[in-house]
Amino acid sequence: MIKFSSLEKGQVIGSTTVMVNRGDLVRYAGASGDFNPIHYSERFATEVELPSVIAHGMFTMGAVVDLVGAWVGNPGAIVDYQTRFTKPVVVEDPAGSNPSDAEGTAIEVEGKIGALDEEAQTARVDLTVTANGTKVLMKCQAVVQL
Repeated sequence: MIKFSSLEKGQVIGSTTVMVNRGDLVRYAGASGDFNPIHYSERFATEVELPSVIAHGMFTMGAVVDLVGAWVGNPGAIVDYQTRFTKPVVVEDPAGSNPSDAEGTAIEVEGKIGALDEEAQTARVDLTVTANGTKVLMKCQAVVQL
């Protein structure tokens, strides 16, 4: 269990790499009901001027907050979570292999303590999220009740 008194602003809570492939997008579409073809059809995605198939925004948002839940030891301690979507996570075609077996696109995540509220005993964790060297989420913040 994380103790509020052990935290300081700027402290790194950890980092992780989330791999996403087209098989993941198909499974997420089935679970979420979001069957927008930009998430599975190369032809459609490029017709609407995207570089390729892109990951669902909510998939990306959900996958990266796992870092905070794992750090605090209780995902239920996350009392607020928000972000701004700035760039799509492009998930390239695995070039003839089974999409479910392909390694996919790496989403890099690092979390740092951005603010502490001693009275409320909360910590705001700021997440830096990049894919292919580009920030894909901005102002990505989770507030944790300790």
